[in-house]
Amino acid sequence: MRLPKYSLGVGDRFARQGVAQLDAFVRACHEGLLVAPVWNKSYREHRIVGSSPGDVRQEADSAVAARGWSGPYFVDADHVGLKTVDWFVEASDFFTLDVADFIGAKPSAASADAVKHLQRYVGRLAIAGIEEELEISRQTIDSAAGKYLAAVEAAAEIYRHLAEVKGDDAMVIEVSMDETDQPQTPVELLLILAALAELRVPLQTVAPRFVGRFHKGVDYVGDVSRFAREFEEDLAVIRFAVREFGLPENLKLSIHSGSDKFSLYGPMQSALRKFDAGIHLKTAGTTWLEELIGLAAAGGDGLAVAKDIYRAAYARREELCAPYAAVIDIRPAALPSAETVASWTEEQFVAALRHDAKCRQYNPDLRQLLHVSYKVAAEMGDTFRRASERHAETIAANVLENIYQRHLRPLLLEPSGPKQLD
Repeated sequence: MRLPKYSLGVGDRFARQGVAQLDAFVRACHEGLLVAPVWNKSYREHRIVGSSPGDVRQEADSAVAARGWSGPYFVDADHVGLKTVDWFVEASDFFTLDVADFIGAKPSAASADAVKHLQRYVGRLAIAGIEEELEISRQTIDSAAGKYLAAVEAAAEIYRHLAEVKGDDAMVIEVSMDETDQPQTPVELLLILAALAELRVPLQTVAPRFVGRFHKGVDYVGDVSRFAREFEEDLAVIRFAVREFGLPENLKLSIHSGSDKFSLYGPMQSALRKFDAGIHLKTAGTTWLEELIGLAAAGGDGLAVAKDIYRAAYARREELCAPYAAVIDIRPAALPSAETVASWTEEQFVAALRHDAKCRQYNPDLRQLLHVSYKVAAEMGDTFRRASERHAETIAANVLENIYQRHLRPLLLEPSGPKQLD
């Protein structure tokens, strides 16, 4: 099973926006750009909402049938480990192996063989696309091996298990090492890829840790020029590793929490064209926020439900934020009170929530809080479901516009930025 050059992870907390999401890919296809949709949902999200991997498969298959989509599409078992992966096997064909917890753990003695051949690179290594030669010492290799080899071993163990129960020709493998404190250097990424090749893990995407902060649902926080340089270096390392270690030729970078990183899309697009490289971008909860925007924009009972969700989220902020503490940064003092939001019009609510940095009313702290508050909507049960059904047309329009205009176009279609929809 082969992942195309470009793919976009589209999370959908409540598995109700599959058709609207797919419409964005249909539009891109009409412009000559094939991007594969990858419906992704993690174990944690399933448990919070009360869904199952089969619900995601049904959503994806139903959307594809409804629109007659003939292109490739996938269902991602997002951030799985050996303890959770079996639950996803039947419904999924894309597996994001999350091995960040093993970074820094002690590797087995046998794994040392996986990087012995890197010793031939000791000295200075020139890689096309990286301005300065990489300085590689035995100490550098030993240090990187001590930090990452146990994580590579964990990925190999999960992969071998999947190959036995599902078959290695029936899935796409991604290895995720992004949830760690420091970004990987080019030498560390090179070692990780060499070890994965040695342990015969046929990964098609790799998610390293990048410089800066990738908070949920808001723009990148950090030095854009430094990210751009690091992104190009990683693309260069991947191209070198594919040729040098025999990894799958379509191996590409994966950007986690990639939704709304608008300041990065221009530099990313430039680098992708420079290297003729692919990309996998995970957008996760951005669709859930568009559901809220659609409800609020509808006014009436839709706006009332959106306000109820905010009121509960405001009161339960610490509880809802705790599981996402590493990927959000909310200033409590910047959050409007529940009483203030209760008085808002639909225009005020939408302006505060929609990610538009030029809008004075846009509030990234409120947006992040609501991003992690889908649990509240799940607890509302039929109240939320019925409101979503009544205002399905307004919600779908927002979901489509968000993926197509704010993500696909500026990242892959238009260097000058997105155009308005027809």
